[in-house]
Amino acid sequence: MSEAPAFALTVPGVEITLDAGLLRVVLDHPERYNALDGAMIEACAGTLERCYGRADVRAVVLTGRGRAFCSGAALEGDSPVEAFDDQAVERANRLVRAVVALDKPVVAAVNGVAAGVGCSLALAADLQVVSAAASFALTFTRIGLMPDGGSTATVAAAVGRAHAMRMTLLGERLPAADAHAAGLVSHLVDPDGFDAEVDRVVATLLAGPPLALTATKKAVNAATLTQLEGALDRENRGQVALFRTTDAAEGMRAFVEKRTPRFTGD
Repeated sequence: MSEAPAFALTVPGVEITLDAGLLRVVLDHPERYNALDGAMIEACAGTLERCYGRADVRAVVLTGRGRAFCSGAALEGDSPVEAFDDQAVERANRLVRAVVALDKPVVAAVNGVAAGVGCSLALAADLQVVSAAASFALTFTRIGLMPDGGSTATVAAAVGRAHAMRMTLLGERLPAADAHAAGLVSHLVDPDGFDAEVDRVVATLLAGPPLALTATKKAVNAATLTQLEGALDRENRGQVALFRTTDAAEGMRAFVEKRTPRFTGD
């Protein structure tokens, strides 16, 4: 490692460092389980976009500080739905596109729960090193919304239609071991060995041939994520329409108030 990182950037909720070829993006809002707000998403997406073509960036790690990887979008206030519009979905989609399009391997180091758009983000990465204490959940329908961040494509591409329907329609929490067994994530490791396994995977990527890794990532994504752009577009249109519904307003309020929502179909 160099004595000083090539750069370090801290914005509210995100810590970003580049050192010896490794870009680390740490979601750093542990008191709210690293729930993403607009500024956090913009910081992450903008950083990844600027790293395209940079020879001094060889690999990327996305992770969370504390007990969670990312619990989804930040829902706050008496009427949280008012903070969401078409720009909210576009920001999430921009981040997923940045992860998939980046010409470097991206590793999601999933240390804890990955829910909602946090789950979408983890599954967009090229590799997922997952603690056995972690879990995955696409809980959008529980608050009157639909999955976004490309997860309607990435989940189906990884585990098939039946598993995708179960995760998205029922919003069930999927333990890390089950996610690994289903083929949703690439690595499962005991919590005590989590950091060491992340380091091992990263070291392998950093020592690898960058041009070959880039070509491989592009080829695999081209073969398996053929529906991603269409999914992002459908999710965007569907989610924006749902933001205007009474059910979405009720679902978000109920989440903040920690109660069961009362959906009416309006």
